[in-house]
Amino acid sequence: MARTDGSGAVPVGVLDGPVAALGPDLLAAPVERVPREPGAVAGPGRDSAALRHGTAVTGVLGAARGSGAPGICPGCPLLLRPVFTEDRFWTSASELARGIDACRLHGARLINVSAAFVTQATAAPELTEALDLAGRHGVVVVAAGGQRGRVASSPLTSHPAVLPVVPGDLAGRPLPRADLSPSAGRRGLLAPGAPLPSLAPGGGLQEFGGSSLAAALVTGVLALAWSLAPGLPSGRLLWAARGAGRPRRGLVPPPLDARRLLEELI
Repeated sequence: MARTDGSGAVPVGVLDGPVAALGPDLLAAPVERVPREPGAVAGPGRDSAALRHGTAVTGVLGAARGSGAPGICPGCPLLLRPVFTEDRFWTSASELARGIDACRLHGARLINVSAAFVTQATAAPELTEALDLAGRHGVVVVAAGGQRGRVASSPLTSHPAVLPVVPGDLAGRPLPRADLSPSAGRRGLLAPGAPLPSLAPGGGLQEFGGSSLAAALVTGVLALAWSLAPGLPSGRLLWAARGAGRPRRGLVPPPLDARRLLEELI
């Protein structure tokens, strides 16, 4: 974070709940609100669990440094595309697919997804097609692994273009009830999920943790690393993030190592 606050060459898509309208003293990243339907107006929406969640995730990525929220990559543009609504704190595979397509078409190079828990371990052709297109266009998708205490993959977390993230503690152990899977063990990362302050609607701070925090932390670190070398192909970024070919076994992925990631890339 000392070397860069992010680059305009690395737009980040955020597929989550709506995000509150906040001033640049709190939300420093350039923001584009991507509507759910072509021609619709994308606004922040009314107060809800989905709004609070989307605002917290956005604060991890784009909050102003010094605001009290992490603000990992405020120099990267954020493309905010709601997949949760005020009335439904869940989504579908088809809605997630439309969100991935929309962010890709708006120029996202990274997409942060907090919705791994909404898909079942069955076929989801629309989602698979959207992820295939994202991978072919060099877009990296980072997905929260979920916290239902299960050992299971989904069409999202098992896709090769996706980096699944398991929430862990500071000792490198998965949090209680963190979902594990062979896909996460082979291709994912463990990242901190213990609660920390992030942005809240209305301009204050709220405690935020778990699988969604862990995924956003990984997305932010990848955005910073890619900002230092934006010409690198996405495959190189994924290769470095996944351990640069080091052997991996079991269901628990290795912890995020930002220093080693930069050494592999720069």
